[in-house]
Amino acid sequence: MEDHEEDDLQRALRMSMQHEPPEPKRSKARDNSAETPLEESPEAKNRKLQRELMAAAAEKRMMAASAAMATTATNTSAAKNVSASSEASASKVDKCALVAKKERCWGEDLSSEEAQQLFSMVFGNEVSKGILAQWSNQGIRFSPDEETSMGLVQHEGGPCGVLAAIQAFVLKYLLFFPQELVKVVSNTPTVSVSRRLQETQDSVSNIFGSLTEETKSRALVRSMAEILFLCGSNSSATIASLRIPDHDIEGKDERSKDEIVARSLDGLSIESSCDLQKVLSVNTFTSLASAMLRLEEMIPIFRSRMGALLFLLSALLSRGLEMVQADRDDPSQPLVTAPFGHASQEIVNLLLSGMAVANVFDGKMDLGGGMFVKGILTTVEVGFLTLLESLNFCKVGQLLKCPKWPIWVVGSESHYTVLFALDPKVQDENELEGRETTIRRAFDAQDQSGGGGFISVEGFHRVVKDANINLPAEKIDHLCSSGFIVWSEFWQVLLDLDKSLGGLKDSTGLMGKKVFDLYHFNGIAKSVLGSDVQQPRLTKLRVSVPPRWTPEEFMANVGSTSSKDAVAEVSKPERTQHAPLVDCIRTRWARAVCNWEGDPPSIV
Repeated sequence: MEDHEEDDLQRALRMSMQHEPPEPKRSKARDNSAETPLEESPEAKNRKLQRELMAAAAEKRMMAASAAMATTATNTSAAKNVSASSEASASKVDKCALVAKKERCWGEDLSSEEAQQLFSMVFGNEVSKGILAQWSNQGIRFSPDEETSMGLVQHEGGPCGVLAAIQAFVLKYLLFFPQELVKVVSNTPTVSVSRRLQETQDSVSNIFGSLTEETKSRALVRSMAEILFLCGSNSSATIASLRIPDHDIEGKDERSKDEIVARSLDGLSIESSCDLQKVLSVNTFTSLASAMLRLEEMIPIFRSRMGALLFLLSALLSRGLEMVQADRDDPSQPLVTAPFGHASQEIVNLLLSGMAVANVFDGKMDLGGGMFVKGILTTVEVGFLTLLESLNFCKVGQLLKCPKWPIWVVGSESHYTVLFALDPKVQDENELEGRETTIRRAFDAQDQSGGGGFISVEGFHRVVKDANINLPAEKIDHLCSSGFIVWSEFWQVLLDLDKSLGGLKDSTGLMGKKVFDLYHFNGIAKSVLGSDVQQPRLTKLRVSVPPRWTPEEFMANVGSTSSKDAVAEVSKPERTQHAPLVDCIRTRWARAVCNWEGDPPSIV
């Protein structure tokens, strides 16, 4: 007990001495001030968390002291035969301590109505046993493989949306917030994984493989707590657990804890709301520190086969079941989609943005008649890209494409994976890219087609005015001749319009290309090239974003220029490799060329 209390105090002290985290690098600021509240500074957050951790530690000591007082009072009563009033008093103290212990272990029960609403919201009323088995057999566990040891392993199809979202936040802490994962207080700043990989010649497998289980566990706890408080509007978090008494696993090593939890789950199946009500208990926390302590205690349960489902239920309960249904466009449909049991976009959006909206565009879309559908309303810590955008099925907004940290959940038709960069500067925009973003945002604001890429003539005139574009009258007449304006045609006109007139044509020809590295992680076991071994896969991609012009166009524009620097920008097209992931990357960085070694990265 004393060691555990000392850990709490050490953690609180560490937060008070923590160095300022790195500033996220992202695209130029978007005007979300009307919808996004001001955020607390990192220093204020750390001071607040320090106070909460110390309060939580003090609360635990008080609980332990109460239990000790009860035991002492009971023993004294038996030995000295004290008065009846003293015995009654000691019994009362002992009872209070037991009640407090019980509440901490079990939490509160769900009512039958809540259990029914929760079960039908997630699975619907006609769910197959196969889908239930998928979601009841997926724990939240790190890969035992050295190269992918920072990644969560997926064994069953279906819960990948939950795992990928948690994985994205875990990478945020591992890559950019190392000080928050250190147990021992030190005056020496901790070098982040991202900086070590950028500044040393060490391989990614060696550096990720050097992460301790304790460091990864702390990153997982921080990530789960952040997501749950995000779902709870940053005011509270609800944690769903199984009815396994804490004292059964207290003091045991990790393997023993896993074995005890696994034995307690023998024969357990979740096939109805009644099954859910029998085994589930919930605790609600308004203190981040208290929630983190509870999550840390529950790590063996989250590692169990029920882990992914428990976390999804926790997120839904943190948001509030009524609020979840209000977020959705069609609340009659289950969140886990048939026939394959995949996590819906609503689940992924809930974990990334705190709202269970079904769409990935920015803001709200007016359908007319007072009807609206909702997209993403606030900036996000980690983002989202999808293959479906490259197939023109949807349009991901800038809020998800340009998160605070260069980490994205990647969606395909049937799976979710994670893409990340080590350097936040990959999201920096040069002058023309910023101009492109401004114009595209103005266009999208007038696009009522659900991302179809066309607007009305009236909307087009508003775009030209808002983006300060000086188009010749004949160009405007040509674009408006059909009664609506298509983005692709408008885009070609902008490429031919000099930037001095509000277009995107760089008459100097000095816009250079970008070159950077991305990493892709797929948590589901895949066969390794030339081997029968199956394991999660981490792929490094070299990404090159060429100049906006082809070499021929470039030379035509700088033919009269004697600048050697300008001519040096011209290069032969690089050898390119293709995979569906490249199509996803190109929705974020148009014209990107990608290369890798070994097997192509898989997003299925």
